Amino acid sequence: LQGSASECTFICLLAAKEYTTRQMKILHPELNEDIIKTKLVAYTSNQSNSSVEKAGILGSMLIRLLPVDNKCSLRGETLKKAIQDDLEKGLIPCYVVATLGTTGTCAFDKLDEIGPICKEYNIWLHIDAAYAGAAFICPEFRHLMSGVQYADSFNVNAHKWLLTNFDASVMWVKDSRRLIEAFSVDRIYLAHDKEGLAPDYRNWGISLGRRFRSLKLWFVMRLYGVEGLQKHIRHTIKLAQLFEKYLRSDNRFEIVTDAVMGLVCFRIKGDNSLTKKLLDRLTARRQVYLIAGTYQEKLIARFVICSRLCREEDIVFSWNEISSQTNEILQSESHQESIECIAKSPNDIATKIENLNLTIKEVSQKISKTI
Repeated sequence: LQGSASECTFICLLAAKEYTTRQMKILHPELNEDIIKTKLVAYTSNQSNSSVEKAGILGSMLIRLLPVDNKCSLRGETLKKAIQDDLEKGLIPCYVVATLGTTGTCAFDKLDEIGPICKEYNIWLHIDAAYAGAAFICPEFRHLMSGVQYADSFNVNAHKWLLTNFDASVMWVKDSRRLIEAFSVDRIYLAHDKEGLAPDYRNWGISLGRRFRSLKLWFVMRLYGVEGLQKHIRHTIKLAQLFEKYLRSDNRFEIVTDAVMGLVCFRIKGDNSLTKKLLDRLTARRQVYLIAGTYQEKLIARFVICSRLCREEDIVFSWNEISSQTNEILQSESHQESIECIAKSPNDIATKIENLNLTIKEVSQKISKTI
């Protein structure tokens, strides 16, 4: 158990860095270790969480933010092309972060395409399922992690959607020896007579000491059980679907991506400024709290169900607040357009009068000629 998905991504990047460096030294003993590390490169989608890019900065590793398809998913062919391009440049592909449930739109990268490529090139594959990973407790959502068998590490935040207080980030690794080789440092004051009897977690991460996070997670599991946690996930998704239904019934709005899990991404049709005004108004009024996002250069509002206490009446309240504020915004826009039309109309009237005078003058001239 780590503190956050950010820590998990960073720890696995460091482990992948050390593992790849060792492997390259075995294959090419003539190479300098420092030179190898300058050539290492990692990959993720441009929809991945900011913490992935931050891990690259902290770990001194170049991270390529790869483009996604029209569903915001990273595809295998995109990754493979980037890897091949870097190999031709003499770089060393080292680490891939695939996301299951991106922050912006809850998109799912194609693991069944990405996984075999990572295996082919011997690249560490880390899966960031910080939010959506909790839903895999329900069998009906497990198809979304097809290809997970290729993962070298996997992370889900229990404090996001599994009813556990912050912080509790569950990290699974396929081969813990890679962590130990990267982080193990022995000192005489660290020696004890229980070595080898149980995992020594000081060698699985950054810190030597660690909080007893497992206790609160254990209590949640004991209190709710599998069925209770499944019920919570399904209830949350049902509420998000209710909000989506309200949106679809109102032609002022558009849903920009398919509603997934507990997240619905929407916007007011038209210019981005309308959605910006809506978000600003909602924030100022403090009745509901929405975070902005972007999708194909469109500004979007992200409506997500977060609380276990949320009920249908809360969705109705939220919808009424969003709808009423949208009414005011659109009425204000319409009023402004009317003012602009009125401001232009004197010129239009003058032009019409001028044209009419010209016509009368032409008729008079023709009558004079005829006479």
